[in-house]
Amino acid sequence: MAELRKDIISGRWVIVNTDDPKRPEDFEQARYEKKDGPCPFCYGNEYMTPPEIDAIRYENTPANAPGWLVRVVPNKFPVLQIEGNLDSHGIGIFDMMNGIGAHEVIIETPYNDKSLTDLNDEEVSMAIEMFCRRCLDLKKDKRFKYILIFKNHGVLAGASIRHEHSQLIALPMVPKNVVEELNGARRYYDLRERCVFCDIIRQELSEKERVVSENNDFVSFCPFVSRFPFEIHIYPKKHEVNFYTLESNKRLNLAKILKEVLLRLKGCLFDPAFNFVIHTAPLAGNNYDYYHWHIEIIPRISPVAGFEWGTGFYVVSTPPEIAINYLREVKI
Repeated sequence: MAELRKDIISGRWVIVNTDDPKRPEDFEQARYEKKDGPCPFCYGNEYMTPPEIDAIRYENTPANAPGWLVRVVPNKFPVLQIEGNLDSHGIGIFDMMNGIGAHEVIIETPYNDKSLTDLNDEEVSMAIEMFCRRCLDLKKDKRFKYILIFKNHGVLAGASIRHEHSQLIALPMVPKNVVEELNGARRYYDLRERCVFCDIIRQELSEKERVVSENNDFVSFCPFVSRFPFEIHIYPKKHEVNFYTLESNKRLNLAKILKEVLLRLKGCLFDPAFNFVIHTAPLAGNNYDYYHWHIEIIPRISPVAGFEWGTGFYVVSTPPEIAINYLREVKI
């Protein structure tokens, strides 16, 4: 019989298939189609992008030229524009404002044939450093209330360019999904006077049943209430509210565990498409000490269909307790 599991933070229910769980080879993958023409994110093609916003470069190399290790440029087709005023107003019963925000691309390597799993730990750490740098810079703009950093890897995850990159979008409001997570964490804190995320970490480390890997600063695990098969979360072990205040001495350990998790997914699921999203507290406003930043990694191997859209339930075809065994078997 399938199991119904309730997320302690959001209140969302999921259905976990425990009778006939899918194996890694049961999931189909879509691959990139080869495109003609030069890649705008490659070394030597800097002229093909808008002028860079920031970069980690070799010494004495000029902007918008080779010599960079991590490069940030405005998205050529931004969903929000950074210039202008919000001009919030109503039209009858409806609220609206101008599409103001920031939309940036973080190019994590100069080389088209390398993914994060091909980079060394220091190179991944530089990408994380740039994530933090951009958040701290955009935080100064009082129009922005939330910054979302995410990666689309693979066709099914929404990536249109193969070259490894992540995206950043700064928003003039806190997104609904984040508000729901904040509210759930606040309810738990008000009831028990403890961080719900810290309690989850303690339980996962105690049981060891769903833990993928850990180091001195971080732990990764398949959540008990996974929404998708082979979903993995990464948490700092120490209670931390904001991702962008991550100390420099912890970035390397985050790089190591992120790379290991992605290597295990790649080996287990034959290089799947995936999204990862950094969940962090809003930029200003309330005291969010009850929140705990983390990274959610979602392999795009199981479609979201009518039942999920109609109910908000998710059907998980491989229980996390079984997925973890496949992940642990991968040699890295």
